[in-house]
Amino acid sequence: MVQRENNQMRIKPPERKKRKKVNYYDYNLLAVLILLTCFGLIMIYSTSAYSAQLMFDDRTFFFNKQMQISAVCLIAVLIGSQINYRIYIKFTPYIYILTVILLILTRFVGKTVNGATRWIEITNSIQIQPAEVAKVAIIMFLPFVILKKGRKLKELKSSVTVLGLGLFLAYLTLEFTSNLSTAIIIAGITVVILYIAHPKTWPFILAFVVGIIGVLLFVSVAKQNLDFFKNSDNYQLNRIYAWLNLEGSSSAEGYQIIQGLYAVGSGGFFGKGLGNSSQKMGAVPEAQNDMIFSIICEELGVFGAFLIIVLFIYLLYRLLYIAQNAPDLYGSLMVTGIFAHIAIQVVLNIAVVLGVIPPTGITLPFISYGGTSVVFLMAEMTLALSVSKQIKYDS
Repeated sequence: MVQRENNQMRIKPPERKKRKKVNYYDYNLLAVLILLTCFGLIMIYSTSAYSAQLMFDDRTFFFNKQMQISAVCLIAVLIGSQINYRIYIKFTPYIYILTVILLILTRFVGKTVNGATRWIEITNSIQIQPAEVAKVAIIMFLPFVILKKGRKLKELKSSVTVLGLGLFLAYLTLEFTSNLSTAIIIAGITVVILYIAHPKTWPFILAFVVGIIGVLLFVSVAKQNLDFFKNSDNYQLNRIYAWLNLEGSSSAEGYQIIQGLYAVGSGGFFGKGLGNSSQKMGAVPEAQNDMIFSIICEELGVFGAFLIIVLFIYLLYRLLYIAQNAPDLYGSLMVTGIFAHIAIQVVLNIAVVLGVIPPTGITLPFISYGGTSVVFLMAEMTLALSVSKQIKYDS
């Protein structure tokens, strides 16, 4: 009787409430993107006001163009990031094919600017650079191919196929637009995406070591054969000559490197003050483009340059966070590709300004002047934020 009463008095444990899944959105990434863009606009005005006044009788010419494009792009990022990135997956092969066609067309219908034929003119005021399209295309297409390969990716044939598709686009970029720097970036993005997706690590470590040794051997041999580079008609080899022989070079590339180093060295720790650069008064040609970091160092000093690098590191950290928490492999690999692109481009640009590597023409993301570059960088940020929006966490 007592046992029965005890059984009746037992209380059922309370049921656990089901946790509600909430969509995540990386406002931190959006914030650092806006900060970099605004800082870029300030520096573009500071570096270009003098030359814009001489060329167009308008100190704000470059600033206004960049501001308008950046404003439209930021609005597009806010709207586009609300769209599920998975919608674009089935279109990636067509984007890749279209990019191949655009790269080839550049040779025949491209517009030449400053001796380089890299742009296709749509209207008098709108032109695109297919090499920039190629970066986005490879970031979107390679994860699609890797998903199709699945477990077969660990086989040599499948890995070579993925690598070949990326290097093919890099080759077309170099062959039809003579854009070595972008070709290097595309190849780098390809290797990073494949490295993350591939189950084996040692082939990539081996390739990296062999590559470093190859570069060192090339530099050593090049220093002993400077006349070959000096007398070459290839402007890329001339850039290498200028880099290896700064004091003896009379080329524009050598002059640009030296003046950029003067700007970096004269800034000190806190710089001369915003707007007080002397090198931007014609000493550094088109300072608002790929050499803008040298003017940042001159005007804001080491401290200002350090802050910019910190912003880029934080941007990369947010991209890494999204890649690690993406809801699927495609989103993870795509954001990894974006991470690789930004990281490679920032490192190469700063390395050029500091004279560590030869001039490449690579711009500093979100900071340097350039409409096409901003449009496609913002497109990548739209994709990254779209992936972040699909991340779900327990409330």
